[in-house]
Amino acid sequence: MTGLRYVYAVCRPFRTPLQAQLTGVGGAPPALLHHHGLVAVVSTVPEADFAEEALKAHLEDLDWLAATARAHQGVVDALTTVTTPLPLRLATVFRDDSAVRTMIEAREGHFRGLLDRLHGRVEWGVKVYLEPEPAEPAPAAAAQPVSGRDYLRRRREQGQAQEERWQRAERFARSLHRRLAERAEEFCWHRPQDSALSGAPGRNVLNAAYLVPRAHSEEFVELVDRTKDEEPGIRVELTGPWAAYSFSGEGTGENVGEGR
Repeated sequence: MTGLRYVYAVCRPFRTPLQAQLTGVGGAPPALLHHHGLVAVVSTVPEADFAEEALKAHLEDLDWLAATARAHQGVVDALTTVTTPLPLRLATVFRDDSAVRTMIEAREGHFRGLLDRLHGRVEWGVKVYLEPEPAEPAPAAAAQPVSGRDYLRRRREQGQAQEERWQRAERFARSLHRRLAERAEEFCWHRPQDSALSGAPGRNVLNAAYLVPRAHSEEFVELVDRTKDEEPGIRVELTGPWAAYSFSGEGTGENVGEGR
């Protein structure tokens, strides 16, 4: 079966071996391809799945896409424990090792600059949600609005209360972001997530990533943890540490700014 070279990330040479049982996309173990003082982390994938037309079809298959993304992320996560990887986009494939080397040569200066900037740093993700309001019990018949005016007044009051809750959540999110940005070297705002797509309850107020020196990560996590109970009805979620996807120029980072 003909194979293509799948590239997970580019990094500098490292001494600590990867986990012996680590597997990547399609169950193949990752390998290290050294070139010009850089390392491409690669594995062999079947051309039948990753050639251009086949890949287009697979990207419409959500189960296949999720499994591939998990395998890709697993390799990048393993790299993050031993070095500073520069993750490439999902399903980055080349014909053979020679084509991978050509890619490294063409982007060598770019890779080296990013690796210098990201060395010893990790990405933390922070999301803030306005929790759904508890469902109100159905009013007794005697308490039902007796007129259209009463009904409209009640609806107006409910709308005002919801707007006040949203404004309070926005103020909290802005305050939290300022505190976190002071502990980070850079930050990146992402679009708020749609709960219908993400499955996360509540309305996403803040969706941000922060680039933090690994040595300062404990302080950053403690700061987030201290805020989780500051405001009732507001949920704070922390994820990471990740490879610096949002700051590598290889992912989908948007609105990147400097922290402290």
